[in-house]
Amino acid sequence: MIFDRLLGRFTKDIGIDLGTANTLVYVKDRGIIINEPSVVAINQKTGQIMAVGNEAKKMIGKTPGHIAAIKPLSEGVISDFEVTEKMLKYFIEKVNEGKFNLFARPRVVIGVPLDVTEVEKKAVEDAAYSAGARDVYLVEEPMAAAIGCRLPIKEAIGNMIVDIGGGTSEIAVISLSGVVTWKSIKIAGEEMNKNIIQYARSKFNLLLGEKVAEEIKIKIGSATEQEEILEAEMRGRDLVTGLPREIIVNDTQIREALSKSVRTIIDNIRATLETTPPELVADIYQRGIVLSGGGALLKGLDKAISRIMQIPVYVAEDPLTAVVRGTGYLIDDADLLKTIACPSTSEESP
Repeated sequence: MIFDRLLGRFTKDIGIDLGTANTLVYVKDRGIIINEPSVVAINQKTGQIMAVGNEAKKMIGKTPGHIAAIKPLSEGVISDFEVTEKMLKYFIEKVNEGKFNLFARPRVVIGVPLDVTEVEKKAVEDAAYSAGARDVYLVEEPMAAAIGCRLPIKEAIGNMIVDIGGGTSEIAVISLSGVVTWKSIKIAGEEMNKNIIQYARSKFNLLLGEKVAEEIKIKIGSATEQEEILEAEMRGRDLVTGLPREIIVNDTQIREALSKSVRTIIDNIRATLETTPPELVADIYQRGIVLSGGGALLKGLDKAISRIMQIPVYVAEDPLTAVVRGTGYLIDDADLLKTIACPSTSEESP
């Protein structure tokens, strides 16, 4: 215990939102200092890391044969353990950059999906320990997001949060520091990018890259009709001629492309409410649903959900950082962290 307290003086505990699309890192007393894509570029001849985060994302789809730009997380869980470990190590070293770090082994709080398996939990813990963590605590992402949104999760009140990330959408009803009912679906930001790619292929015989599809989604993607027509350039390869081609698309077309995914998210919100105790449903009807995660930024999504569910829907303030802000809050509240952290799968965790 004395050694732990001594270590605590040298290290800054960190919270991590280990996302499919982006990894965010919160450092105690410093706030969010890293928000970068979950991408690692590796030289396959030497095994050497060429780039991590923003620099690696620029390389996607543009690398020669011996360099691979890898996304080590798929649908919210680790799909490539070694690369995830290297990525975490890189971010933890970046946190300690230029500081005395002989003892720099931080306590780490990491958000994980609701339906994560024991094997997947162990993979996250092991990767964090190998990257230099002293203690690792795993917290369910919707719970971390709800805390980051400052919802009164400790009270006997129904709080409904929909966290739409890159790989998964997590729908949860929280009361008394626990998840009462929930659903986790693989329809989220990356699936929406695929919807746009598929739409371009079937409607225009145009093959798009994922980055172009994502840019179009961010620029003109919507779930409800917009006040003015939005347009964007769609550039790709013509599947008939094999040559580059550019067309202009509008928000109505992209809304059509995204409609199935939006409907699936709304259907799962309804299904979650149908299994929620009536007392909590009454609270949610009065207090509304909170949207967090990057997907919450899709124009008009809150209105589309509210229109069908007949319940108020609010987009969290800075929804992209809700989960990592929640992990940061938990670093400072040891009692709440112990209450809501997932049981550890590792022998070396306290």
